Amino acid sequence: MPHIQSFPPIENPTAHILILGSMPGKESLRAGQYYAHPRNAFWTIMGELVGAAPALPYEARIKKLKSAGIALWDVLASCKRHSSMDADIEAGSICANDFASFFRAHPHIAHVFFNGTMAEQCFHKYVQPTLEQGLENRPLHYLRLPSTSPANASMSYRQKLNAWKVILPGTRNAAAV
Repeated sequence: MPHIQSFPPIENPTAHILILGSMPGKESLRAGQYYAHPRNAFWTIMGELVGAAPALPYEARIKKLKSAGIALWDVLASCKRHSSMDADIEAGSICANDFASFFRAHPHIAHVFFNGTMAEQCFHKYVQPTLEQGLENRPLHYLRLPSTSPANASMSYRQKLNAWKVILPGTRNAAAV
């Protein structure tokens, strides 16, 4: 089973939102880009919400996210997985990214949105127990959103888009978990 590594975060020091996936799929790893699978709805949704449409070059989409105060990363730094499916991640191979350092370097992040169930579960299992005490004075609000993956076929694109609108200021009503 191949051992795979995630990408560095897309970030800027003034980000106030962090969107977390679990681990890039095969198409993304091959392209060296977040959410590169053509049927993944992430960039189409980001296009409607912040102007980071899939028709734009990747670097332009990244700039749009950054200018909207959005950071993007994956919960896992590395793992073993033979397909693109989260269900195929070998639990014993999981290594989480260093979120304690990330949150220290990004003091404005107040909202963490998970792109699907696996990202949320891995964060709560592998990351939250390692976060240092200093973060309790800085409440982070967590919310799981429906996965933008084409594997999440139980929801229509419109349903996903409506759920993801919560990341926009003024529509946010995420409760701390």
